[in-house]
Amino acid sequence: MQRASKEMRIWFALFGIILWFGIYLTGFSVVHWILYVPSAGFIFAAVTGICPSQMMVSSIFGSKK
Repeated sequence: MQRASKEMRIWFALFGIILWFGIYLTGFSVVHWILYVPSAGFIFAAVTGICPSQMMVSSIFGSKK
């Protein structure tokens, strides 16, 4: 398992923050629950360096090594 680079982790964090800010501006009770999944996933990927969706796609299509 390969961890994300520093640049990718920053991108994950910024994109996650933008999503959470949009959820905040819309209203937590108004936003559909499915929008919480990618926003939490981006923050998880930024903190840990592990991106579950990237690992899933790599396992399905294989890696180019």
